[in-house]
Amino acid sequence: MSLTDKADVSTFVDLTQHEIEALKTRFNLADAHTHQRQSASQERIVSRLPELWHESESKQQAHFERQFIDAFFRLHQQPTARAMQRTLLSYSASVSTMVAGMFLKQRGMSVQLVEPCFDNLVDLLRNMQVPIAPFAESALHDKDAIYDRLVEEIDADAIYLVDPNNPTGFTLLAEKLEGFREVVRYCVDHDKVLVMDFCFASFALCDEGIGRVDIYQLLEESGVTYMVMEDTGKTWPIQDAKCAMITASRNIQEEVYNLHTSVLLNVSPFVLNMVTQYVEDSITDGFASVRDIIRTNGEAARKALGGTILEFQEPVVGTSVAWFRIKPEHLTATQLQAVLFDEEVYVLPGTFFYWNTKEKGERYVRLALAREPELFAGAMERMRKVLERYAG
Repeated sequence: MSLTDKADVSTFVDLTQHEIEALKTRFNLADAHTHQRQSASQERIVSRLPELWHESESKQQAHFERQFIDAFFRLHQQPTARAMQRTLLSYSASVSTMVAGMFLKQRGMSVQLVEPCFDNLVDLLRNMQVPIAPFAESALHDKDAIYDRLVEEIDADAIYLVDPNNPTGFTLLAEKLEGFREVVRYCVDHDKVLVMDFCFASFALCDEGIGRVDIYQLLEESGVTYMVMEDTGKTWPIQDAKCAMITASRNIQEEVYNLHTSVLLNVSPFVLNMVTQYVEDSITDGFASVRDIIRTNGEAARKALGGTILEFQEPVVGTSVAWFRIKPEHLTATQLQAVLFDEEVYVLPGTFFYWNTKEKGERYVRLALAREPELFAGAMERMRKVLERYAG
């Protein structure tokens, strides 16, 4: 990329605009989409694509929807959701989020969204004119204080959580259902709608110390009004072919369904058929193809950047992103991101994740880990050389 081709990143208004620019950059560590190569077993799926295509032509849409939902919830160990048959499919998590936003707007509801989080959630809700306010992720960190903190901080009609959170890797489910149960109890007691984004939940499956529990059983038994979004888009290297889901509590299911059908008819049966093969592959290999890449690159990042001006922020769940604090107070994320961009390394500044208090985000940058290890190692070498300029 020549200097004359470079964009003025200071004019960008959201993280997605940064990610679009990063796609043109040699070392793209911006978007959390999967850019690594196929594993050996995934290569076998690729070799079967013509077969999967023709199979998708020969069977009904409903067959592929049932097949996908069954495999996804088996992988994620959610037997209650698997049995409910209330999950609606869409092309992306943004579409599912849009449906949730439409529901809130139609009901005239306000929402409080966790901060920090990925800012397109904020943009989608604002663009639908849903009144939105923040609440700090730290309010959820002490499971014994969650209920009281929510009483103090929530005055909206709905609570919107991301679990595991992007970018921090925090989860309510580190101690099984204890923390999550407190959030649900608060929502039931205070008649709040609970909106959950589980789009990074696959990485909890990669962490033997976390795993997943049957979240939908608790939701159903509690009587809470809820909408849950899940996604495949951050998990497998399938050229952004993906499927997202939204599952609603029974008392609002019909309303959510009517909104969903105003948006789309169906997800491609071929895409569903293909993604299902990747889900089944991860069931078979215990998520090794996903886990190994993230672990390898995560270790490479910690080693390469250790002892520099960046301090790795240890997540509760190791997701496909790494969150670093900038130690020198005089250096901002905006400044560092621009310097790295000059060297063809594109990271995301923390400013947009702290969507309500951007100055807090100036202390952080985020790196994506779902990359081919050789390319990622090159990015770390380049990045360390840049950071060494700030030594001393």
